[in-house]
Amino acid sequence: MAGGITDTGELYSPYVGLVYMFNLIVGTGALTMPKAFATAGWLVSLVLLMFLGFMSYMTTTFVVEAMAAANAQLRWKRMEKRKEDDEDEDSSSGVSDSDVLLQDGYERAETRPILSVQRRGSPNIFEITERVEMGQMASMFFNKVGVNLFYFCIIIYLYGDLAIYAAAVPVSLMQVTCSATGNHSCSVGDGTKYNDTDKCWGPIRRIDAYRLYLAAFTLLLGPFTFFNVQKTKYLQIMTSLMRWIAFILMIILALIRISRGQAEGHPSMAQLSGIRNLFGVCVYSFMCQHSLPSLITPISKKKHVNKLVLLDYILILAFYSLLSFTAIYCFRNDTLMDMYTLNFTNCEIINVAFIRYFLGLFPVFTISTNFPIIAVTLRNNWKTLFHREGGTYPWVVDRIVFPAITLIPPVLVAFCTHDLESLVGITGAYAGNGIQYLIPAFLAYCSRKDTQLVFGSGTVNKHLSPFRHTFWIVFVLIWGFSCFVFVTANIVLSESKL
Repeated sequence: MAGGITDTGELYSPYVGLVYMFNLIVGTGALTMPKAFATAGWLVSLVLLMFLGFMSYMTTTFVVEAMAAANAQLRWKRMEKRKEDDEDEDSSSGVSDSDVLLQDGYERAETRPILSVQRRGSPNIFEITERVEMGQMASMFFNKVGVNLFYFCIIIYLYGDLAIYAAAVPVSLMQVTCSATGNHSCSVGDGTKYNDTDKCWGPIRRIDAYRLYLAAFTLLLGPFTFFNVQKTKYLQIMTSLMRWIAFILMIILALIRISRGQAEGHPSMAQLSGIRNLFGVCVYSFMCQHSLPSLITPISKKKHVNKLVLLDYILILAFYSLLSFTAIYCFRNDTLMDMYTLNFTNCEIINVAFIRYFLGLFPVFTISTNFPIIAVTLRNNWKTLFHREGGTYPWVVDRIVFPAITLIPPVLVAFCTHDLESLVGITGAYAGNGIQYLIPAFLAYCSRKDTQLVFGSGTVNKHLSPFRHTFWIVFVLIWGFSCFVFVTANIVLSESKL
């Protein structure tokens, strides 16, 4: 999440930036992708994955362009302020009319082209050296309605994130511990279907165990919402290492089973009924736009940043394809779990108990470290949305109300459902759609208009997106709004058939 990578402000090389971006994008969403692939069919899934990867790359370049435009405006305003201050000092002994002219000149400076400043000033006025978060860019380039819509979108997305995390940890604990006791030992991934009302331990049903784990998860990690936490570099290294060990293990174990002729999967080419969830999962799994300022700004050499991002997307696309294809051919469609790691807690897949428990509990470790950080990010966004210049919040509102409205809704959603595929699909299809497509497109359009107004039509942003024609912005906006309509219609039609 944004703010957790570069709080120290340390610079790193482009290749380190490539690794950070890979780690940021490849997260929890990847664990729900194999089930979504199996539900939609391998051909439809591959085509949609490639197309959405391309769309995500395009909007990533839009955000980078807007970051450069925001840096240029901030740099120019400081230059103008220094120039006005110098002139003010020089003319402080002059007549009062000069003060009036100076003030009038300052007001005009906000909108007049400054090609002259470009020529005699810095040729790198569009260099990205300051971290300008998406909220600040929205404030710079959008009107008040646009800013409020931005915060509404990011808040809904973060709520969805927290609900997914709040459900994923108890689900993993329930599946592992309920299957590790009694007659269900080692049976999580053997194709046996359990109902929430089935027994877990003694008189405790599986749904009761899930809710007990959810309560424990909330009591242990919920209090962090009331304080400030940061993701340290060492914690990030540890969680990244665990993630890669888990992903590589799953791919290798699936390939071994396929090579031994033990593959059970016979995926279909296309099932249109599964597209809705697949779309949401793919959008969620390519999400990085909201964290780009924290990721791109510290890169020491940004000359080829768009090519670097393209390479990252190609690698991620290849990784998602490898993970999903090995999964859908290794396991039958009806045995693939919402959380793919749980398919490897079966003794027939792997007979080493440590690896079974490591993969089964892997989401618990990684998600538990991310939950407080996302919660604090959401809480701070609530504060920013309602903040008024010069105002302060009462202690009760600041320390109790904002943390409470951050924590309670996602926990209630997780209490009501633990359908991770649907949670990821809906979060990605709605709030993720806005953050990944609509907001970057509007940022690119508005920042280009502002750049022409302030710097003149002859000024070229050195980080201008390769998709610089207005057609691409219109295309993204049409695509984003069409997705809203498609997903909503799909949900309504699905519900009407029940």
